[in-house]
Amino acid sequence: MRFDLATYRRHSAKLVTDDLDLASFESRPLDADALRCLRYMHDVESHTICYLRDLLVTRAHRDPEVTTFLTLWSYEELWHGEAIAAVLAAHGEAAGPTRVAATRRSLPRRDALRPVASQLASAASSHVTAVHMAWGAVNEWTTQAGYARLAARAGHPVLTELLRRVMRQEGRHVDFYASQANERLADSRAARRLARFTLRRLWAPVGSGVMPAAEVAFVSRYLFAGPEGAAVAARVDRRIDRLPGLVGLDLLTSAVASHAGHGPDDGRPRGAGAPVATAASVDAALSASPRAARPSAA
Repeated sequence: MRFDLATYRRHSAKLVTDDLDLASFESRPLDADALRCLRYMHDVESHTICYLRDLLVTRAHRDPEVTTFLTLWSYEELWHGEAIAAVLAAHGEAAGPTRVAATRRSLPRRDALRPVASQLASAASSHVTAVHMAWGAVNEWTTQAGYARLAARAGHPVLTELLRRVMRQEGRHVDFYASQANERLADSRAARRLARFTLRRLWAPVGSGVMPAAEVAFVSRYLFAGPEGAAVAARVDRRIDRLPGLVGLDLLTSAVASHAGHGPDDGRPRGAGAPVATAASVDAALSASPRAARPSAA
């Protein structure tokens, strides 16, 4: 079933947070690990416009459905970053434009070459848009699962409600990318081969290349380590398997395994008394997007 872009246009909006009791974080603050994870999510969400920069220099900019979606997607992602910034600010943490500017200044010099690399790849192959759509689907699935895991691990009712609202919008993003990827990959064996090769060789958890390696490793472990985390990662990988030509990549499972024991942390998420997300609860979160927009491949 095709993604209903007209419905998405009607419902796309700034994330509503004005009714949330952010002052509750003063009396019931998040623990250090949850805050560390939120900093990561804030920085990555706020970097969305830079990912858009790399995509619009490719053939994708010729497709009016893709560009309409990307316009709304980047707007919604902006407000996801702002919502997380408000939670950080409630804890006395740096957030918003000052933090975003510092993150962008810290990017390696090779980041400036990303648009050039994207443009050259697009000129070399007509299937690069299919790869981008598959990559986007993978990233949105893993991001949504990560939010569900964080909400359950932190166990804070206000954060849980905020992330529930974020996940609902992320669900529409999943639907678009998965629908586009399903159609484009199903239409071309060459597109399937290129997408499989690119994802297998180049994909890494969302935020890799923007955030320090130690932070990528920490968030991977915090959200997906242990039996429950492994079950969630496997559930995401099974969703990726449903896209044409991508069965058996085990992207998230492999990425989490590669970060086990990385860095100064011992790999065990702290705060053992905190609730954890089950595979079933994350699956429910991943399935929470509007039914009218859900493709058969997702």
